[in-house]
Amino acid sequence: MADGWIVVAGAGGFIGGHLVSELLRRGERRVRAIDCKPLDAWHQVHDGVENVVADLSRREACQQACEGASRIYQLAADMGGMGFIENHKAACMLSVLTNTHMLIAARDQGVERFFYASSACVYAADKQGDPQVRPLREEDAYPAMPEDGYGWEKLFSERMAHHFREDFGLETRVARYHNVYGPLGTWEGGREKAPAALCRKVVEAIVSGDHSIEIWGNGEQTRSFMYIDDCIEGTLRIADAAHAEPLNLGSSELVSLNQLVDVIEEIAGVRLTRYYDPDAPIGVAGRNSDNTALRAALGWEPSVSLRSGLEKTYKWVHDAYLRRYGGRLGPRPASPRGAHTRER
Repeated sequence: MADGWIVVAGAGGFIGGHLVSELLRRGERRVRAIDCKPLDAWHQVHDGVENVVADLSRREACQQACEGASRIYQLAADMGGMGFIENHKAACMLSVLTNTHMLIAARDQGVERFFYASSACVYAADKQGDPQVRPLREEDAYPAMPEDGYGWEKLFSERMAHHFREDFGLETRVARYHNVYGPLGTWEGGREKAPAALCRKVVEAIVSGDHSIEIWGNGEQTRSFMYIDDCIEGTLRIADAAHAEPLNLGSSELVSLNQLVDVIEEIAGVRLTRYYDPDAPIGVAGRNSDNTALRAALGWEPSVSLRSGLEKTYKWVHDAYLRRYGGRLGPRPASPRGAHTRER
C-alpha cells in the first residue's frame, strides 16, 4: 500500500501543521490532515490536502481516518505548556483513547508504518532534580516515574506502540519531543510553552511601556528547546528509520529560563525588570536531551541554534501580537503578589 494515504492526526496543531506543509513541499499528494478543532481554529490549513474535522478519541472516527492509509503520524493529543499539563492531568491522560483507537485502526487497516509523537515528560523525575542535569538517555525512562498525568499517558502509549509491533507486526516508531518552538505556534491563552510565552511577555512589556516581565519559578530551571524545522526533519527521519525503539528528538543546547529571557531581550533590544513567581508550575529542575542514540540511528541531530530559532520566533510572535491587538495591550495577568524583583 505504498501509494496509500499519509495521515497526519493532529494536523490542526502547531507541529502537525508544519508536518503537513513539509510533506507537501516534498511532493506528497495523498495527505489526509485530521484534527478535532474546526478548520478556522487550525494553526495552518493547506490546499491540495484532504482536510478532515473528526474526534479521534472515537474508535469509528479512527477507522475512517486510517482507511486506505499506508503511513500514520499520530500527533493528536490534548496538551500544552507546563501551566496546562500541570492543571489538566485528567484531560491529558484521556489522549490514551486517541492513541489506542489509532493503533487499533492502523492494525485493522493494514497500515505499513505508524509514527507516535511522545514527549521528554516520560523521563523519571528523580533524574531531573538538578538544573545542571546530565543529558537524558532513552533508558532513563525506567524505572518509571514520569510527569504526573501527561507523562504517564505518553509512556503508556509508547508501551502500547511497542506491543502492537511485537504482537501484530505493525511497524511503530516513537520520538520523544523536547520542547518544540517556532512560528505559527500557540503564544497566548494558557497552552503556550515557555519560548512563545516569554516572547509574548517581552512584546507586552514594550507595548505597555512597563518594562517588566514575570518569570515562573526562580528562572534557574533548565531545558533544551528544539526549533520546529529540526522537529519536522527529525520526525520524518525517525518515521523512516530501521531503529524501532523510542528516540530522543531534541536540541542538546541547555539553557536556564533566565538565559532564555536574556536572548529574547537581546533580540528585542530591551532590558526588563524581572519578577519571579515561586508558586507557578515549573516542572522538573532540569532536562536535556542526550542525542547519542539519535546520531547512531540517523547520522543526524537537531542543529538550529537557540539564538537563530528565537529570532524567527520572536519576530513572528511580535507581528502576530500587533495584528491582533495593534498598539493596545492584550489581556495579561497582573504581577504575582509576593514575587521578588531583580533590578536590571
